[in-house]
Amino acid sequence: MTSAAVQTREGALILDSHKLSHHYDRVQAWEAGERIAPVSVDMALTRACGAMCSFCYAMMQESQARSSIKTAHALNLLDDFAAIGVRSVSLVSDGESTLSKAYVPFIQHAAKLGIDVGNATNAWEWEPEKIEQVLPHLTWVRFTVAAGRPESYAQIMYKGPEHTKVFDRAIEHIKYAVDLKKRKGLGVTLGIQMVLMPEFKDEIIPFAKLGVDLGVDYAVIKHCSDDEQHTLGIDYTKYEELYGLLNQAEAMSNEQTKVIVKWSKIRDGDKPPYKRFYGPAFLLQISGSGLVAPSGMFFNARHSKLHIGNYTEERFIDIWKSDRYWRAMNYLASPAFDAQTMMGTLPIQHYVSVALDRHAKGIERIQPAKGPKPLHANFL
Repeated sequence: MTSAAVQTREGALILDSHKLSHHYDRVQAWEAGERIAPVSVDMALTRACGAMCSFCYAMMQESQARSSIKTAHALNLLDDFAAIGVRSVSLVSDGESTLSKAYVPFIQHAAKLGIDVGNATNAWEWEPEKIEQVLPHLTWVRFTVAAGRPESYAQIMYKGPEHTKVFDRAIEHIKYAVDLKKRKGLGVTLGIQMVLMPEFKDEIIPFAKLGVDLGVDYAVIKHCSDDEQHTLGIDYTKYEELYGLLNQAEAMSNEQTKVIVKWSKIRDGDKPPYKRFYGPAFLLQISGSGLVAPSGMFFNARHSKLHIGNYTEERFIDIWKSDRYWRAMNYLASPAFDAQTMMGTLPIQHYVSVALDRHAKGIERIQPAKGPKPLHANFL
């Protein structure tokens, strides 16, 4: 599974594939049966979020508490990541991390430890003071922008089309970040993302236009994930009808802003091509409640047998070293687990899992990387 990188003014950007070749040491250790540290961790610092997104996968994980993570716990977590060799952290997962009191110190401490950090946010509470404190230390920021028009944005992400103030606030903060990056010559990549539900196809072109108008580095359009019970009711057959609009959106790219469609996931539909789920060993997910589970697909209480521990109750390094951590990872990678029927659609580890599955079967072996590193090489 390979996908050409998109060439930006700052380097090669890979959003529709994986970067395992740049972590070949970890691939070799995994193949040798070693207990490897994740290359990257996707997590949140809280389960709280002011948005009400129609496409939100986290809304299906409501069995968990919404309490924020204490700063001391968050910083200890980073120390443990550094000790075992985690290379990057994405503040995404199942909460709006900018709402946490730990948010700024977490990012600043990660920078001191040499751990790359990326952040996905709706930007509603990402005020200028906060932006000034964290932007120099972030590798990338991806803003959730469900639509290019204020009324549609408010309808999809909040209480209704009349609540356009949330759109205005987000755009104000995104513009501030774009300007700050230019003024200070920062290396951070700024992008907006649309999680596309087929019924909102009329927002594809306005979204692409908004990205170009804002002058962000990229505007990406991706599929919408669903759980194994099809709670969101996504009809994946409808995406094929949108290919013309998606191609039109990509053609709106210019030198500054690249409009990118995650074609691989859109074309894969609701069934992954693999049954064994190898990805979590390389790309772990942690809930904003502190729950350590292999993937966000398993945060809900009905998957409690895959709930490994909580780093607010015990140190993460001890969780990672425990037999229960590796029992969960080994179970997902065994014939006893079927990713096509026993979890939701196309998890965050999808690209990595496809590549590892093909590698393990000898179909397409992962090779050591050659040539210059792409942007965000430590994020899989």
